[in-house]
Amino acid sequence: MKILAFVDTHGSTDALKKITQKAKQDVDILICAGDVSIFEQDLEKIIKKLDKIGKPVLIIPGNHESEKSLKKACQKTNNLVYMHKGMLRLKEYVFIGFAGDGFSLKDPEFERWGKNIQNQLKKKDKVVLITHAPPHKTKLDRIMDSYTGSKSIRKFIEKVDIILAIAGHIHENAGAEDIIKGTKVVNPGPYGKVFEV
Repeated sequence: MKILAFVDTHGSTDALKKITQKAKQDVDILICAGDVSIFEQDLEKIIKKLDKIGKPVLIIPGNHESEKSLKKACQKTNNLVYMHKGMLRLKEYVFIGFAGDGFSLKDPEFERWGKNIQNQLKKKDKVVLITHAPPHKTKLDRIMDSYTGSKSIRKFIEKVDIILAIAGHIHENAGAEDIIKGTKVVNPGPYGKVFEV
């Protein structure tokens, strides 16, 4: 399966054009890890443009979209799947998503959700995790000499067999990739990256 992942486009028409062009390649599914807008400005227009791509787009809110507004916008589309606290099974692939604010080192709500999700996963599942916040202590969350990512997300990745973890939020680390216990963790940036899983 080929995934076109992107994050932190913040309403950029240039970024949306590049995403649309890349989606014309042999891509099965698109994943947006949040912050598709600037505080919901033109949110419905942006969502309509993503819908016109004509391929499934799994999306979670970032810290620039409310859960309610993004969910409502997605309900008016044919191709967008709202994934906050969600799970989607496509054959052997399982996509799970959690938004979060991107600013917390620990997230008790994510931890509770993670335990529940963990109980629903099977050994054969190929799991793709979508979060807005990056996991702690990786190339995705390093700013100068400190790490700002989520320890809760990192613990979850260390416990669960995940093939790909997609995150964003820290713009300075757009394009960064790292590994946590065999799991590829990526910040695909606003122009997107294609991953084969």
